[in-house]
Amino acid sequence: MAILEKLLRSKRVVWTLLVSPGLWPLWPIFVSKNPSVTADPFKHVLHHLGFVACIVLAIVLSFSPLRALWPKWGVAQALNRHRRLVGVAAFVYAALHLTTHLLYEGGFALAAIPVTLKTALDKPFQLTGLIAFTILLVLAVTSMNSVIKWLGGKLWKNIHRLAYVAAGLAAYHQAAARKLFPMQVVWIFGPLVILEIARIWQQRQPKPGV
Repeated sequence: MAILEKLLRSKRVVWTLLVSPGLWPLWPIFVSKNPSVTADPFKHVLHHLGFVACIVLAIVLSFSPLRALWPKWGVAQALNRHRRLVGVAAFVYAALHLTTHLLYEGGFALAAIPVTLKTALDKPFQLTGLIAFTILLVLAVTSMNSVIKWLGGKLWKNIHRLAYVAAGLAAYHQAAARKLFPMQVVWIFGPLVILEIARIWQQRQPKPGV
């Protein structure tokens, strides 16, 4: 456990863990014989980036309840050192997912972007995805130290609670789009829900001596 804690305290290790999933789609594109991949590799990348964005978002949201439930656990403390980095990574993957979608639907013509976005507003699952992305964009921009100081701790904290709204929208987006089997959505966000319920339950327990 001490080795794991030491590894997770390293920014290089965390960077590697965050970047590697983004490179993974290249492997099946070039070597896989799966027709669903080779027939439309661009779509495969699109879905994969959305999948990774959801996983990274769920992971970073689990850091706080882990620390609350096990405040003396070194692994939880090590993970919370990288909350900002992992949170921004979730936004980056969401941005890559959206960019890939725009290119997939409208090609490289900039004039096609407004049309693609307008079309997205007519589809509930795409609309929720856009709202989730907008929230993550706001959270990424407000993660800078200068902005935190300008907003003040209380307002900043309230704004960043919107991350849970983004997670709910992302879960619906992925399930409704049928990019993932619904059970896979449960696997991604289910542990986060369990941790949050456990944290709320712990907070409501009477403190010793009270």
